[in-house]
Amino acid sequence: MVQCSAHLDATFAALSDVTRRGVLEQLGDSHASISDLAQRFHMSLTGMKKHVSVLEQAGLVTTEKVGRVRTCKLGPRQLEEEAAWIESHRQLWSARFDALDQLVEQMKREEKVDVRTKRK
Repeated sequence: MVQCSAHLDATFAALSDVTRRGVLEQLGDSHASISDLAQRFHMSLTGMKKHVSVLEQAGLVTTEKVGRVRTCKLGPRQLEEEAAWIESHRQLWSARFDALDQLVEQMKREEKVDVRTKRK
């Protein structure tokens, strides 16, 4: 479980940044060099290298250096563990909200009964 947790932590940390999510969207369309990505996101080459490094450590991106150009592409991970974690928590929260809805409805019914008995 600790290894799974570390994996989830790295993925969610990588996805927490809008630039990194944008990089993943760009790489979904086609491969790109770090220079191209830096230019598209209006940032320094060093800044983009850091973002790509975080994505690479999470396994979301792979890079390959050919000559002086480092090309980035989507990694082999398909986020199955992350999707399963999100789904399990979605179900938990959904059940909690359903229980809350039932409680609110019960309280409304009891309030109506109280109002009726007070009128008599």
